[in-house]
Amino acid sequence: MSSRGRSVLRRIAARATAVVLGIVMAVTSGLVTTGLVTTGLVTTGLIAAPAAHASPSAAGVLRWAPCGGPARPGAECATLPVPVDWARPDGPGLGLAVARRKATGPGTRVGSMVFGPGGPGDSGVETVVRRIGRFSPEVRSRFDIVSFDPRGVGGSSPVICSGDLLAERPSPELRSQADFDATVAYNRRLRADCRARTGPVFDHLDTARTVRDLEALRAALGERKLTFHGSSYGTLLGAQYAETYPRRVRAMVLESVMDHSVPTTRDFLRSQAAAADDSFQEFVSWCDGAAECALRDRDVREVWRGLLTRAGRGELEDPTKPGIALSSADLVNKIAFRSFYRADHAGLATVIAKMDTSEPLPASPTRVAPLPPATPVFCSDWRLPVRDHREYASLVALMHTTAPDLPHLLPIQMVAACLGTPTANPQHRLDARGVPPVLVSNALHDPATGHPWAVSVARQLGRSGVLLTYEGHGHGSVTRGPCMEDTVDSYLIDLTVPPRGMSCPAIPV
Repeated sequence: MSSRGRSVLRRIAARATAVVLGIVMAVTSGLVTTGLVTTGLVTTGLIAAPAAHASPSAAGVLRWAPCGGPARPGAECATLPVPVDWARPDGPGLGLAVARRKATGPGTRVGSMVFGPGGPGDSGVETVVRRIGRFSPEVRSRFDIVSFDPRGVGGSSPVICSGDLLAERPSPELRSQADFDATVAYNRRLRADCRARTGPVFDHLDTARTVRDLEALRAALGERKLTFHGSSYGTLLGAQYAETYPRRVRAMVLESVMDHSVPTTRDFLRSQAAAADDSFQEFVSWCDGAAECALRDRDVREVWRGLLTRAGRGELEDPTKPGIALSSADLVNKIAFRSFYRADHAGLATVIAKMDTSEPLPASPTRVAPLPPATPVFCSDWRLPVRDHREYASLVALMHTTAPDLPHLLPIQMVAACLGTPTANPQHRLDARGVPPVLVSNALHDPATGHPWAVSVARQLGRSGVLLTYEGHGHGSVTRGPCMEDTVDSYLIDLTVPPRGMSCPAIPV
């Protein structure tokens, strides 16, 4: 072990004619990525294709140039050509937008670390260019930080659909079999429109294809083995890479973990609702004892349910859009869920208190949000069938029973958006025999990717799965305090594997 490794161990005691869709749970980006998407779960993932990318070069070669647009100094961009269909390598191709920042300590450089962005629909290029601070100083010192826009996202052949058709999306509150049938028919029309506008890549957006893209990137970087950090939906990419190329992994961190083995629609929705409900209960408990809670000495659930009632009547104002009514679904997914993502209990309490004392607004028609940008990728990866309206209604009831304070959670909306669509890469248990130790990191109270998912993935990895638990809140964990940061840094840099089942204390929210 290096001297730094030993010292580290010591310190541990995102309406136009066409809309570009940056391909939600925690439903959050995650859905509210389901961990999945980030409007809670969905980020638009919209970013201009990096204008200063060099022209697509010879296959497998990255020609780096300064990134175009308002980039921060030091970011370089390139385009990696890959086939649309890996089964037809001589067929149509696409260019993957790639970005990197070189290691700041070149004398101690370990190699390249590839970041797998979340969402689905997050831009890895944007992360490297504008949000490099999400990585620790030590990791930035020792690694070139590299990421990419997954196929269908941002600068990598983004999905394009009719803005008018998107605006016609039916409400996910399906009240009859006729509503159910209309949603299935709408989904088919939308897919046909998006396919026609986007081109052949539309039918090749699933994570199994992106695994092949990641392997091409590893080779183009000249790395004998892959060092990878996947976050949220990016953990699905990492896990499937480990399964496909187990002996090409050097080190892998899976942060805020998706469990792609969840077998049924009911199991998926129950686990998503339970994770969100846990975060709500944690918020209520915090308010009971925190002097900085703006709702202290009040019944938090009663105040919250009052807001839900007012939102359902169209009487609640969107705090970010004065004069615009806030729907109950937006109240849950944009206000509460976003705060849980950031573990911002004090901020949520303040917003709720201010909304509670505002004057009621005139009733407004229910607004239907545009299709979540995560949908094409998510539907390609998750087989979540629903037979008919009766079963759909039972799933809605299940979620309400599991998370009674959080109706209209985004995961059920994603299920509605996927009705009648094919799945190329359905759920299955991991089989990554031969992979070296994989660090599986998760907050104990994560609203989008609940801790039980991380436990399950670590178990599926068998002897290679090393679970690291952050005993606090929020979506994302690897830089939550010195214990987490130092443990992850030591693993990535020195391949020092922490004790199995290790936990790190929470830092104040």
